This record gives sequence, C-alpha cells and structure tokens, in this order.
Amino acid sequence: MLRESEPLVVEVIEAVRQGDGASVGRLLDANPGLAAEYIQCADGSARTLLHVVTDWPGFPPNGPDIARMLIEAGADPDARTVGGGFAETPLHWAASSDDADVAAALIDGGADVELPDGSIGTPLDNAIGYGCWNVARLLISRGARVDKLWHAAALGMYDRLLDLLDESPPSEDALTEAFFQACSGGQRRAAELLLTRGVDVNAAPGYGSSPLEAAAALGTQREQLVEWLREHGAQPRGANLACLRRRSGMALCGR
Repeated sequence: MLRESEPLVVEVIEAVRQGDGASVGRLLDANPGLAAEYIQCADGSARTLLHVVTDWPGFPPNGPDIARMLIEAGADPDARTVGGGFAETPLHWAASSDDADVAAALIDGGADVELPDGSIGTPLDNAIGYGCWNVARLLISRGARVDKLWHAAALGMYDRLLDLLDESPPSEDALTEAFFQACSGGQRRAAELLLTRGVDVNAAPGYGSSPLEAAAALGTQREQLVEWLREHGAQPRGANLACLRRRSGMALCGR
C-alpha cells in the first residue's frame, strides 16, 4: 500500500485532479500496477486512484478519460474504500456527486451497479438519496433494479410505483419515505398517488426537512453548479431573482 505523502503518489493524484492525461499515462507506464494500488490517507483510510477521480465534489477535468485510462491499466472499478465509515466503490462516489459521465465510464469498465454498503446503500440508493438524478437514471438504463417504493416514487416511475404498492401494503414509514422522495425528485404524479394512499403531506422521514422543502431544493448537480458559480464571482440580478421567487402558476416573469 502506498502513502499519499510519497512523491509518486502526490504527483499522480495531482495529475488525476488536473485531468492531465499525458502525465497520468506516463506515470502509469513507468509504474506498472500503480492504477490498482491502494493509497493510505493521513486519517488511516485507504482508497484507489479511481476514488480520486470520483472524490467529492466530482467532475474533475477529463474525468471520464482518466477513469478509462486507469481501468485499462488495471484499476478495479469495484475496489472499495478501506477504514472509513463505509466500504464504497468509485461508482458509489460518482453516484453521490451526480457525475454521470464518469459513472458511465466506470460501468463500461465493469463496475457492478448493484453493490451494497455505500453510505446509503447501492449506487442507486446513493444517487436517489443525494438527489443525483442524472446518475440515477443512468443506473436504471444500465440495469439497476428499482425494487423499493422510494426508488420508483423519486424517479416518477408511475407504473412501477403502482406495482410495488400492490405487491404488499406498505407501512406508514415506507409511504412517508416514498412521498418525501417523490417531492425531492419533483414527481407530482407520484406524490399525488401516494397522497391518495393516506400519507401525511407534512410527514418527514427524519432528514430535517419537510416534503415541501424537499420539493423546493436543488438537486446535487445544480447545487454544485450554483456553488461553483459563486466561487467564480457570479452574482444574481436582483430583479430577476426576486421574480423567480415570486413565480407561481402562470404568473411568470415578463408575462
């Protein structure tokens, strides 16, 4: 196991983060097996270079190309983190930041879309739980199972939601979770269906926010984009921002 303070590790991590494919390729060629090595962090946990590609907040330059390069050089797309709170694969991490392009590269490289034990569960659990809608839909298109009520509700899969509701009477907690996730995913039709099944419109599954607040929140990718814009000095146009906040029904700005 390599240590993150070693000069080689410092160099390759920086190249990966910068999206410097030429340098990554050179280092991989000069150090066979590097792509598959575990790197021990200062806190004692360990991860691989594929985890570096998918580390929060995701979206490193040339991330998909770097991921493919690492896999071709022997990186295990299903390698799990060691010594942290969870044993997560790079796909779990990509699912948690909504980096669908890197997630696709990992799946193309053999990543298992059903591995459990992420911070929420499977990659699909992570994607939906963190509001990462692009990766969630990618995972389903690549074969991830939608076998939980809250999965179908969050993604607006109405027929699947009906099937799951009819398979066995859901508990009050399951209905509450599904309703919250439907609101989080902006799925009004799913929310309406669940409301007819007796869910409390104000019940929350312990996340610290209500269904109404979940419906108004940004998904992870949009939230990250807003933060990135602010970091680069972007400012709102006051009148337009106020108009957006007042938006209701057909009372749109400029109409």
